[in-house]
Amino acid sequence: MRINALTIAGTDPSGGAGIQADLKAFSALEAYGTSVITALVAQNTRGVQSVYRIEPEFVTAQLCSVLDDVRIDSAKIGMLAGSDIVNVVADALIRYQIPYVVLDTVMVAKSGDPLLAPEAVEAIRTRLLPMVSLITPNLPEAAALLNCPVAISEQQMVEQGQALLAMGCSAVLMKGGHLTEAESPDWLILPERVERFSALRIATKHTHGTGCTLSAALAALRPRYSDWAQTVQAAKDYLQQALVMADSLEVGHGIGPVHHFHRWW
Repeated sequence: MRINALTIAGTDPSGGAGIQADLKAFSALEAYGTSVITALVAQNTRGVQSVYRIEPEFVTAQLCSVLDDVRIDSAKIGMLAGSDIVNVVADALIRYQIPYVVLDTVMVAKSGDPLLAPEAVEAIRTRLLPMVSLITPNLPEAAALLNCPVAISEQQMVEQGQALLAMGCSAVLMKGGHLTEAESPDWLILPERVERFSALRIATKHTHGTGCTLSAALAALRPRYSDWAQTVQAAKDYLQQALVMADSLEVGHGIGPVHHFHRWW
């Protein structure tokens, strides 16, 4: 099956995160990538220098251009910048029925720079969560969505994932990278069950774009698998090797990117 995937996100001119990372992950996983840009971000491996938000009317125009013409089998939503952009993306999801939609609840860059206006969190809670197939929050993002303290244990991760599920989304992948154990556990929260996924932490500082890459991989792979559990395992396997090979790249002087094309070079 030929898969057409859509990423709705901001840019990263250094190529490690955002639209650029998503398109790399799509290509590496044999999905044809299309894109809608929500913000132009001046950033590199050292941090974010400036953000230029795209007008919501132009985001709508991009969405219609792609979705009126191309069959989209799955989509990944990343940086949305503000509540006005959240709303136009939500409107598009109502108009165009995309089979699988992964929402990466991007709020802060790896460098710590904010990527989402505070008032947009409520728009994500009320408009997007009930419409998407899967959300992939890290622990601070889950806490912001729930307006509660950040989870410090796997039990709290599961409890917060179940609380997010109760807010209307179909599935939650709680990412445990902020915990301090030797393993990096993720929990898939579904209405009927929960499932734990784990991987050894890779000794590298080059983790720029891990969240973008994982969510893009989930979108690229979901049409090929029968359920989210199989998809999560395949996406995590891909990301794990991208982290293993990250030190082989020579990109920037800060937190470098993962290696999206580790299978080939």
